[in-house]
Amino acid sequence: MCLIVFAWRPSHAQPLVMAANRDEFYARPTLPLARWEDAPQVYAGRDLEAGGTWLGVTADGRFAALTNIREPGKPPGRRSRGELVARFLTSAVSMDEYLRETAARSAEYGGFNLLVGDRQSLHFLHGGDPTPRRLEAGLYGVSNAGLDTPWPKLMKAKRALSDQLYNPEPDALFDFLADDEPAQDTELPSTGVGLATEKLLSSVFIASPNYGTRASTVLLVNADGSRHLIERSFGPYGGRLGEVDLQV
Repeated sequence: MCLIVFAWRPSHAQPLVMAANRDEFYARPTLPLARWEDAPQVYAGRDLEAGGTWLGVTADGRFAALTNIREPGKPPGRRSRGELVARFLTSAVSMDEYLRETAARSAEYGGFNLLVGDRQSLHFLHGGDPTPRRLEAGLYGVSNAGLDTPWPKLMKAKRALSDQLYNPEPDALFDFLADDEPAQDTELPSTGVGLATEKLLSSVFIASPNYGTRASTVLLVNADGSRHLIERSFGPYGGRLGEVDLQV
């Protein structure tokens, strides 16, 4: 993923409300959201190039999601970051053990932000920080920097999510995930990719011939443990490809 905004409110009837966009090259082969044949407890999309995923849930209540950190010029990691999500979803180890192990091995991956959770707690791990953080109740967002780094697209998406929290409706969440308006030049972050690319990447929804938002995902978690997971997939120039709607 390249943009995730979420409300974590453990005592609420809907403890987790999340909206996320996965940005990637259109040519990278991908399977849409589905139950995995080789790990039937997992519901997620799948990167066919490296075998991992960017966001998913399990039948027993686990959740994980990932964004990359924008680091132009830095060599890629030895391992695919998508396996960080897949390993948690397919693992039986405790969340604390998994986070300790992942923090110790973080240098094997390119920069990342990792969210992992279950029915009781939600944790955040930044690839450059060996200390996982247990998140308190609140409204959060992460893009291709750190948690809550105030990039324009992230702040816009957080405000939009905040406006929907009284009665989150999937269509309303998808509406703001589809916002393709770029930020003003004066608001752009400087991440070393040049002005034109900063502009392209500054919108919540990215569309171009070769790279853009491949999937928009809404996740609604209820206090009884049930989850509503919806994914819309897109091709070049943001052309709509399909939708998967799962009750888990």
